[in-house]
Amino acid sequence: MSHHLFLLLLSLAPVFSDIAADRSALLRLRAAVGGQTLRWNTSAGSSPCNSWRGVVCNATTDRVVELRLPGSGLRGTLPPNSVGNLTELRVLSLRNNALSGQLPSDLASCTQLEDIHLPGNSFSGEIPESFFTLTNLLRVNFGGNRFSGNLSSNFDNLTNLRTLYLENNQLTGPIPDWNNLMNLKNFNISFNDNVTGSIPSILKSFSDQSFLGTSLCGRPLATCTSSGENKLSDGAIAGIAIGSFVALLIILCIAFVLWKTYRSRKVLPQRSPAPRSPAGDIQNPNIEQYNWQYNEYSETKKAGDGLVFLGKEEEVFSLQELLSASAEVMGKGTIGSTYKAYFESGIQVVVKRLRNVSVPEAEFRAKIEEVGSLLHRNLEPLRGYFYGTEEKLLVYHPMPKGSLAAALHSYGMKNQSLSLETRCRIAVGVASAIEYLHSVGSGTAHGNIRSSNVFITEDYEARVSEFGLAQLVTSSSSLNGYRAPEVLDTRVGSQKGDVYALGVVLLELLTGREPDGILTEEGVALPDWVQTVVEEKGTAAVIDPSLLSRDESEDQVVELLLVALSCTSRQPYGRPSAADVVRRLRTICD
Repeated sequence: MSHHLFLLLLSLAPVFSDIAADRSALLRLRAAVGGQTLRWNTSAGSSPCNSWRGVVCNATTDRVVELRLPGSGLRGTLPPNSVGNLTELRVLSLRNNALSGQLPSDLASCTQLEDIHLPGNSFSGEIPESFFTLTNLLRVNFGGNRFSGNLSSNFDNLTNLRTLYLENNQLTGPIPDWNNLMNLKNFNISFNDNVTGSIPSILKSFSDQSFLGTSLCGRPLATCTSSGENKLSDGAIAGIAIGSFVALLIILCIAFVLWKTYRSRKVLPQRSPAPRSPAGDIQNPNIEQYNWQYNEYSETKKAGDGLVFLGKEEEVFSLQELLSASAEVMGKGTIGSTYKAYFESGIQVVVKRLRNVSVPEAEFRAKIEEVGSLLHRNLEPLRGYFYGTEEKLLVYHPMPKGSLAAALHSYGMKNQSLSLETRCRIAVGVASAIEYLHSVGSGTAHGNIRSSNVFITEDYEARVSEFGLAQLVTSSSSLNGYRAPEVLDTRVGSQKGDVYALGVVLLELLTGREPDGILTEEGVALPDWVQTVVEEKGTAAVIDPSLLSRDESEDQVVELLLVALSCTSRQPYGRPSAADVVRRLRTICD
């Protein structure tokens, strides 16, 4: 009997030693990075599997399989023999902390890892070669760090990989041919300025949003320009240069004459009465149709016909083709009217026709070029613009899901009843866009934030539009964004005012109520209504009924509500920064 008991104890010894090793590894991590890990109960005999926040164990093996500490105030570097000693780990989520330095090379010991989420830290250096031995990986998110060096061809070893996010780092060089990543469904390498070369064929199916802020070329971006091997002689080059110079002088003379002759003519005459409603388009209430096919463009600008495409946008149509296309009025906003234009080729674009523009041409162009240079995955990119004597047009890509206002308030569409997860995704996106704008400079602000200026992609990503345009209009009374109480002139935006408007958007997401129509001289009444009803009837009385009917987590909704109310504090100094809002939203929505 004692012999059998001895054998049983021998068989159990590795299990006890393994959980002891996991505990020691977590204690080393705790000593190095602190934060929320300091709240762990580390008294003698305590097990990390019982009550340590963020630690999940396998009930059968009693081993640590998940370590989730997002937004937990962790600081410093990951020491060796900490995370790397959790050899049964399957999920590692340390996003939105203040971790820095290189990834520990012993991370490769976690051979069962499937998910790694490290965005929003300051990890640096090259991704260690040992990382590419983790062949069970399904999802990798390294976005928003400082990883540098060339992209490794060893990513090709991760054949099960489905998600790879590398945006906002300092990676360099070309993307290798990762031909073995056949299961890859989600990819983003945007805002790595020094990533160059042609996009590999296996990545060409992803949208251009996955490659913003890089020096890449090829589908879905602009076509790569090939450098020919045959060099021209010096004489040929000189001849071409002289001929080009003469041709340029002639073109400039002609353009100047035409400009002087036709300067006073209109670009777009009055509306034609012939309506046309393209099938399948989402309509707003009181929609009116507009067809400008009879309009005549008769003003010649300095370059071509005056329609300017921004960034890497290819010129796929002319101004005359745009004016000849049938167009539908989508709405009349604070800056101007918005149309969706339909070309015979099947191309669709959104055109905003600005009104009450008060600045001269040079200032207008400078401002629009500045707006066009701001690139972020949650900002609606400006595709092009036109400045005429009486007409100022902005060109955008159409957003398939329309505006957030339409999705929440069912403008001409079936109520989409957005889930809490989707609303969280939209909220984080809007806040991230505002955080980015504020990071450009201490005086940079949006100035006109509202749900009708937030558009939604097919994947329910938020895209904030009309940023930077408030300074162009004549009258501040034409701007009815969600105005903070202290804001007197909405053309002079402030970052604290943006945070207030962001808070109103968050309240709109949570309550489903429409702030439009209840604007007062002292600001938007929705925050006051929420405060009053919560005090009298409780939180459930203000939450969108469609959220409560889905059995969503009320605790999570309450936490989001507290963030929104802090943003809408009547005193500017009582409001958090946009960066703080992003961190809190990501922690709640994780």
